[in-house]
Order: sequence, then C-alpha cells, then structure tokens
Amino acid sequence: MQKGVMSQVQTGRQYAKKWPMRQELAPLFAEFRVIKATDLAITVMPILAMLTVFMQVNYLGSDYFPQAITIALFFLSLPLQGLLWLGRRAETRLEPAMLSWYTELHSKMKAHGYQSQLTTEKPRYTDLAQLLKDMFEKMDKAFTKEHF
Repeated sequence: MQKGVMSQVQTGRQYAKKWPMRQELAPLFAEFRVIKATDLAITVMPILAMLTVFMQVNYLGSDYFPQAITIALFFLSLPLQGLLWLGRRAETRLEPAMLSWYTELHSKMKAHGYQSQLTTEKPRYTDLAQLLKDMFEKMDKAFTKEHF
C-alpha cells in the first residue's frame, strides 16, 4: 500500500523516537547512523539554507537569487530524505534471517519474564524497534550484555 509523503515522514519521526539509540546496535543496524544524521540535519540545515541565500544574494547580487533558492531547497530536503528513509524502513517486513533472530530474542526475553505478545503476522522493523527498546528498558543488564 502506497503511503503519502507526509504520513511516511510522520511514521519516520515515530520510528526514530521508538528506536533505541544504543551504541551496541550501531554496527548491526543503519538506523543509528540515519537517526543521528537526520537529527543533525534538522538542526543545522535550516540555518545553512538561510545563510546560503543571504551570502549568495548579498555578495553575488540578486541575479543569483534562483540558484540560492535552489541550493537552500536542497539543504532543506536533506532532513526530509532521512525521515522518508526511516518511514519506509519502519514499514519494511523483516527478512528471514532477521525474523528468526527477532523470534529467538523474543522467546529468550519471555523466558526471563517479558510480558508482551509476539507479532504473529509478518513483523516489521517497527516491531523490532519496540522489542529492542523493551529489552534495553525492561530486562536486566546481564541479559542485554549476554545478547550484545
């Protein structure tokens, strides 16, 4: 099912908030790097876009205004690209290897007292993010150290 751009951006924002930003996950998943880069782009790119327009128009004249606006729009699109990627990733189904790891991790967590149901239909990365977040928040440090 095709989602609208704005709903995909919103899904990306929710996924970024849900994903546990732990150093242990950085080598395994691209989400850590994408979320960090997107957060940086959200804070820096609007300033850089305004600075670009100001500098080009101020030093090169109003003849370069279209180019300045084009570059500013490019800078402003960078955080959106990160959020779109995150929104798409959140809705992507887990591949078979990741699915088996997901079910194995859930069963081990359940054996240690975890009280949530496993998503029976094909789990997505957003389900994995919730499971990992619960693991880091609800399970003891010995359990998380053993699995990472």
